Amino acid sequence: MSNPKVNDFVIKLANVNGTGSASANGLLMKAIFRMGVPVVGKNVFPSNIQGMPTWYEIRVTEKGYRGRSGDVHVMVAMNAETYEKDLNDLSPGGILIYDNTWPRPHFLNRKDITVIGVPLAKMCNDAFSVARSRILMKNMAYVGVVAALLDLDLDVIHGLVREMFATKPKLVDLNLQAIALGFDFVTENFATPLDFHVKAKDLTKGKVMIDGNTAAGLGCVYGGATFGAWYPITPSTSLMDGFAKYCAQLRVNPDTGKHKYCIIQAEDELAAAGMIIGAAWNGARSFTPTSGPGISLMSEFIGFAYYAEIPMVLFDVQRVGPSTGMPTRTQQCDIQLCAYASHGDTKHILLFPSDPAECFTMAVNALDLAERFQTPVFVLSDIDIGMNDWMVDELTWDDNYQPDRGKVLTSEQLDDVKKFHRYEDIDGDHIAARTLPGTNPKGAYFTRGSGHNKFGGYTEDGQEYKEVVDRLVLKWASAADKLPAPVVVEAKTESSYGIISVGSCDGAVIEARDRLEAEGLHLNYLRVRGFPFCDKVEEFIAAHDQVYVVEQNRDAQLMGLLLAHTKTPREKLVPILHYSGEPLDYRFVFDAIRTASSLRKTA
Repeated sequence: MSNPKVNDFVIKLANVNGTGSASANGLLMKAIFRMGVPVVGKNVFPSNIQGMPTWYEIRVTEKGYRGRSGDVHVMVAMNAETYEKDLNDLSPGGILIYDNTWPRPHFLNRKDITVIGVPLAKMCNDAFSVARSRILMKNMAYVGVVAALLDLDLDVIHGLVREMFATKPKLVDLNLQAIALGFDFVTENFATPLDFHVKAKDLTKGKVMIDGNTAAGLGCVYGGATFGAWYPITPSTSLMDGFAKYCAQLRVNPDTGKHKYCIIQAEDELAAAGMIIGAAWNGARSFTPTSGPGISLMSEFIGFAYYAEIPMVLFDVQRVGPSTGMPTRTQQCDIQLCAYASHGDTKHILLFPSDPAECFTMAVNALDLAERFQTPVFVLSDIDIGMNDWMVDELTWDDNYQPDRGKVLTSEQLDDVKKFHRYEDIDGDHIAARTLPGTNPKGAYFTRGSGHNKFGGYTEDGQEYKEVVDRLVLKWASAADKLPAPVVVEAKTESSYGIISVGSCDGAVIEARDRLEAEGLHLNYLRVRGFPFCDKVEEFIAAHDQVYVVEQNRDAQLMGLLLAHTKTPREKLVPILHYSGEPLDYRFVFDAIRTASSLRKTA
């Protein structure tokens, strides 16, 4: 290969689920990060427990791009069942590494790649006597192989191993031995490093590696949540795990050992939704994490919270649907489900984080917004954000933060009220005051999801009903400028082309846009972060002749909301839709926009 690829390549590791490869793969990514070089890790794993193919992709990207590139430069093929696919996925000029304990001559059929065979199974069988250790240590042996070929710092890797097994010193020695097996074999038998290799930099200072579910759980703690209920569902369960972990560190009285939080695993998603509504009605900040099927089951209670005006925070870590779909693949297919969840006329507040850092901040936003507007608020993450490690700026916190509890009347305020009416809009901002049970006899002790008037009384009078639901939609619309503002990136030169995108599409869109600009196609870019849309979104569309809407679903759900809730002409918007379940790569966006813009020029 004539062009060395230092700090700019992709390594992909093909394994079998349940063999312990995740620890080895994560170790490689963290080692590169600690060498000061930006990385992106993407995990594609099956929904069963063991035995199916799994892939882990590490992109080494000195420029700090956060999406996939669509290339594979170094393939570690550890799964015999996927050898053919893995061989075909390798980019021309790439390197294929495999366990040649069982030689595979057909690998040499591709003349445009280099094949490196290492007898990993034989080495581990000779070195370790326990069958399970032989399987697990083979993963660490390929860590040593990759470390030698990519010029990774062994001291960094050894330090990470000691951290991983700090409480199990015997495992430290076993893992270091396995790493040495692979490393020594490669250095003795091959020229190292490869043209594709890592060179230490200082580009990760002030950064951390974290997944979105952990960050969201931490955000809930800092945002004041004291109650969480959930029913386990892929891929959201680790969000509650993160909340529990940080509550155990930060919400336990050091003197008495008393827990200042409550977490309940419910019997199903519907029960979890009811629990957090009850907690919120009583004044506790609460939330539930789930995915699309859980939102479907919660729909009745979501409508209740909307109509009875009770704060409700839901984290939807989106996966592929419909039905069970592909539960370990990523999509953005719940946008309209959440926007209009439940039967009847409903509209809900949505927040769209693009990475774990925004999962942290938007968890706090969601808790504030739900109480301010007394309504359900959805945070729409996805598997890519929620379960993959991302490099983001170190999370920061303002110690002067004060929760926005909205209009909650105190006992003293109720004393000054002649008669309290739960759903009466006193000051014209479409939000009625609420009370917490036990505060004052004048407060509201009962609420209902059936027809009610502004005084909180039961009604089947059409005009009284309309007065309430008309106020609800005005309240929802008034939230538009209280949500996180869209992020806008302007082109270097004036452009009549624009891109609108959302959530985890951001990394691929940013890189595609940079590469299109290098070819002379200049585009402005707006990333939506909340729904209802603020005026800035409509103004952005109006300022361009053509806007490409990039999202990860089949039915252009974000574009559908844009058409329904702005005055945008349909012909202005061009959908760019990716819905295979794999994280979006820049090449898909680049090719789609370049093709669409070329067709428009020739039309």
